[in-house]
Amino acid sequence: MKKRLSLFVLLTSILLVLSSCSPGGKNITVGAKTFTEQLLLAKMTTFILEDNGYNVEEIQNLGSSAMRQAIETQQVDMTWEYVGTALVSYLGVDPVVDKIEAMETIQKLDKENGVAWTNLTDANNVYVLAMKQERADELGIDTISDLASYVEDNPDELSFGMETEFANRQDGMPGLEEHYGFHVPDSNIREMEIGLYYSALNNDEIDVSEGFSTDPQIKSLGLKILEDDQEFFPSYNLAASINQDTLDEHPELTEILEPLQKALTDDSLRELNYQVDIEQKSVERVAKDFLEANDLLKN
Repeated sequence: MKKRLSLFVLLTSILLVLSSCSPGGKNITVGAKTFTEQLLLAKMTTFILEDNGYNVEEIQNLGSSAMRQAIETQQVDMTWEYVGTALVSYLGVDPVVDKIEAMETIQKLDKENGVAWTNLTDANNVYVLAMKQERADELGIDTISDLASYVEDNPDELSFGMETEFANRQDGMPGLEEHYGFHVPDSNIREMEIGLYYSALNNDEIDVSEGFSTDPQIKSLGLKILEDDQEFFPSYNLAASINQDTLDEHPELTEILEPLQKALTDDSLRELNYQVDIEQKSVERVAKDFLEANDLLKN
């Protein structure tokens, strides 16, 4: 009798496992690009979906173009993407400053590609200009307008550090100068690889640096982000990019992701990136700690 009961329990367990992994089960693939922020977002999403009964596979370290293709072909069901990246890089249209307008634009344009957009966040991984706090205070610079006025009055005084792409693209330095009405002499611009401008800024080799709003160096070096008071930089807010067939099959995804959506801000992502990149904690540990600290897991 005990042997029959044990066999029954074993067979039942196997059937449960097989049913949960079958095509009719709650299976989903979450994608991530190659950098820390994306790995954190994928890991947090995985934990939340597993907490809601999904079987989750993660596919990591995809380039932007590969990720987009994977979403369209349903090799990846969902990822967290930047609306500005999608508008400019995937659909070839002009970037949009207002995040709501940007989201509505991408939702409308991407329907024909079978890609849905949901859960727009306040986290905006956008270009910024940064200065050392004491230097900005010394010169009375709080906004990009303040910086523009100072440069116009003192054109040869401040040096700028930035990557070559930012120095040449229209939503980078050329467009910024045109929008704010100032010009930095070429001799005062130092082009360098991504990230090196932070070291140069910290070592007083430059006065103003390009950056991204969620970069952990902003926190670790105590830098001041200059307010984009005339709203030049377009929206690069994060939103969930989901294959439409996947969302049709699992419409509850939007509601499941809503608590994480609300928790994602520039400050929270900067802190998460800081813990991984600066404090050298694991992505998995940082992701789990954040979800638990914000009561985003039920179990």
